[in-house]
Amino acid sequence: MIPDLKALWDSFLITDLERFKQPVAAILAARDRYAAVAETTGVPWQVIGVIHQRECSGDFNCHLHNGDPLAARTVDEPAGRPTAGNPPFTWDVSAVDALSYDGFLHLDLWSDVPTALYRIERFNGLGYRSHNLLSPYIWAGTDRYTKGKYGSDGHFDPELVDQQPGCAGMLRLLSFGVVPNADPTPSVAPGGVVITPEFGAQETIS
Repeated sequence: MIPDLKALWDSFLITDLERFKQPVAAILAARDRYAAVAETTGVPWQVIGVIHQRECSGDFNCHLHNGDPLAARTVDEPAGRPTAGNPPFTWDVSAVDALSYDGFLHLDLWSDVPTALYRIERFNGLGYRSHNLLSPYIWAGTDRYTKGKYGSDGHFDPELVDQQPGCAGMLRLLSFGVVPNADPTPSVAPGGVVITPEFGAQETIS
């Protein structure tokens, strides 16, 4: 399964808004820290923020690679990172290593939203495509995902439901890829209260 990421991005709806509210607020609160890593790597701060939520639930004591503690090198896949220096690592150093390890350090990778979504999916792994399933890492909490998840590395459970916020929904709420002066209102299923891009302001979508 090779999804049309542009079509999906242009048409998806956030169906479980509640799960996105706290993570998006946390990303906005830590924007300066993400921006510092963005300046070093060229990776947009919003992308760094959503990966940090998925991998670490926003905890700055964990490796961006996979959520392992910064007190030692990573144990889970990818193991043994960072290879340079000695633990304990700072979050910023580990984050730069994580983005470098996965080949994120190329500005042309961020030329459009579908390319960014592909790179984020690849960061987590493309295994869902072999199950003819859109990745919950990207689409959880939207109308593009219902169930099916890797509960651990290499172990897929077709009935397991991803409870985290997906990266696409978080990016939409963070106005990633919005054209200047365009309407930034996210696509949300009717009846939701949405965090708008104006740093936490809310509006009701009816």
